[in-house]
Amino acid sequence: MSRRPNPKLKLQQGLHTLRRAAKWPIWADISARLGLAFLLIAIVILVHWIDRAGLYDSHDGKISFLDVVYFTMISVTTTGFGDIAPVSDRSRLIEAVIVTPIRIAVLLIFVGTAYSFVIKRTWDKWRMARIQAKLTNHIVVLGYGVSGAEAVRELIARGTDPACVVVIDAARGRVNAAEAVGCNVLEGDASSDETLLDVRIAAAQSVLVSAGRDDTSILIVLTVRHLAPDVPISVVIRTQDNELLARQAGANNVINPVSFTGLLLAGSAQGEHVADYLADLAAVGGRVQLRERPISAEEIGRGLDQLASGGRGLRVYRDGKPYGFWEPEAQRLESGDMIVEVISCETYEAEPSPASP
Repeated sequence: MSRRPNPKLKLQQGLHTLRRAAKWPIWADISARLGLAFLLIAIVILVHWIDRAGLYDSHDGKISFLDVVYFTMISVTTTGFGDIAPVSDRSRLIEAVIVTPIRIAVLLIFVGTAYSFVIKRTWDKWRMARIQAKLTNHIVVLGYGVSGAEAVRELIARGTDPACVVVIDAARGRVNAAEAVGCNVLEGDASSDETLLDVRIAAAQSVLVSAGRDDTSILIVLTVRHLAPDVPISVVIRTQDNELLARQAGANNVINPVSFTGLLLAGSAQGEHVADYLADLAAVGGRVQLRERPISAEEIGRGLDQLASGGRGLRVYRDGKPYGFWEPEAQRLESGDMIVEVISCETYEAEPSPASP
C-alpha cells in the first residue's frame, strides 16, 4: 500500500565519522573509565604530596598523607570545606594549571559514564517503546545492502512514508545510511527472534529480505514465517537452485536479480525497445507503472479490459491461481480478485492516497 510523502518529514543530515563496534563488554568499558578516573586522582594525590609544604591545615598545622588524600578528594569533587588550603604561590599555580584540568576531566568521565550506561540507555529504551507502539502496517526491510537500499529508495519514490519503513542490518554504516533517509532502524541480527519481535514483525504489511547470501536469506525467511505466518515475504535469491528452498521456507515472492538481468538481455536481443519497456515498468521514474491491487466494487462483473482506473489489466489472481487477460476467467471479475495492471505515472500520481482522509 503506497502512501504520499509526509511534508513535515525532513531527511536527517549528520556528520558521519569512521567508527566500528566496540569489542569490549560493558563491564570492561566501565572498568576502563573508572580506572582512568582513579589514575587521574592518584596523579593529583602525588602532586599534592610532593607540594605538601604549600598546603596549610587549620586544624593542627600539619599535613599528613591522609590529609593529602582527603584534600585531593574534596578538591576533585569541588566540595572545598576550607580546612586545608593552598597558601604558597607555587601551590596555587599547581591547583590552577594541573589540578583544575584533571578535576574537569574526572567529572567528565563520571558524567559521560552515567550518560552512556544509564541516561542514554533509558532514553533509547523509551524512544524504542514509543516507536514500537506506533508500528503497524509497516514495511520491514531485512538487509540494507545494494538491493535493500534500492528497494527503500524505490518505496519512498513511490510515495511510502519513510517513517513506515523499518530497516534491520548488522552493519552500523548501513544502519546509519537507512536512518539518514528517515527510516526506523535497528542494528542487529535479522535472523534472531528477539530482533524481529522488537520491530513487531507480525503486524507488518510486508517483509523484504535481502541478506546478501542465499543461506542467510532463507534462514531469515524461515524465522519470519515462524513469527508472522500471514505476512507477505519477498526475498532476493541469487542462485536458481535456491529459489525452491526459499519458497518452501515460506517466501511469497522470490526475486532472482541474475534471472531478471538475463530477461533484459534476452529482450534486448529481440528488439531494442523490449528491455527499455521492462525497465520502465520496474522503475518509478518511467512513464508507466506496474502495480497489484484488489478490484473495486464497481469493477465486479466487468472484464479485465474494463478497469475503472483506466489501466491495462494483465493478470487476475483468483483463489491463488493466475489467469491471463486472454483467458475466460479474466472476462468477468469476481469479488476478492487481485489484479496486476499497467497504468501511466500521471494516473498513479493523480489518485488519492489510501492513507488520506
